[in-house]
Amino acid sequence: MIHANAAANCPETPTAAADLPCATCDAGNAPKQPNPRNPDMNCRDFRRALGSFATGITVITAKGRDGEPLGMTISSFNSVSLDPPLILWSLSLASPSLEAFRSASHYAVNVLSAEQEMLSNRFASRSGNRFADVATRPGLADVPLIEGCCAWFECTQHAHYAGGDHLIFVGYVEQFEQDANVAPLIFHGGNYRRLKKTETHQVHRTD
Repeated sequence: MIHANAAANCPETPTAAADLPCATCDAGNAPKQPNPRNPDMNCRDFRRALGSFATGITVITAKGRDGEPLGMTISSFNSVSLDPPLILWSLSLASPSLEAFRSASHYAVNVLSAEQEMLSNRFASRSGNRFADVATRPGLADVPLIEGCCAWFECTQHAHYAGGDHLIFVGYVEQFEQDANVAPLIFHGGNYRRLKKTETHQVHRTD
């Protein structure tokens, strides 16, 4: 378990953040409420272990109440349900963008392509105009959709759930689009990766 003080110090997204400075980790991880099952648990080690699971990378976009575009790199995207069509992602409670995303009526999940590593880094940072010179097109509720991605999921807010030091967003997919000719950007072990085609073997289901 990572406690609230860790959330305040750690980078707000695990994507591309395994080796970023973290005041809590670098100080030896002294949480206010130590985990009785593992008092020596270090959140940097935990993040590195989580990095063993390869993921795609997304940028969540929305429109703020002032009409300005919002965007953040997120690796916690996952499917939930086909009927109804639901997806989820999570955001740190310490993120300065938390309330803006929570109050947005719509948001989009932009699944980054292998050529969009720079965008992943840009939207993971907290400085500068993230949308400067980024090609977008308007989606539902005028939410910006980033051009050149593998897929886009345009969602309305379905539910929010507390998840430790993160808030879990569940979105109802109103519409989606895919470019099957574009390879995805992959993140694994603290580094960006690319898919490599191998010989195809049929998978036999046992369930």
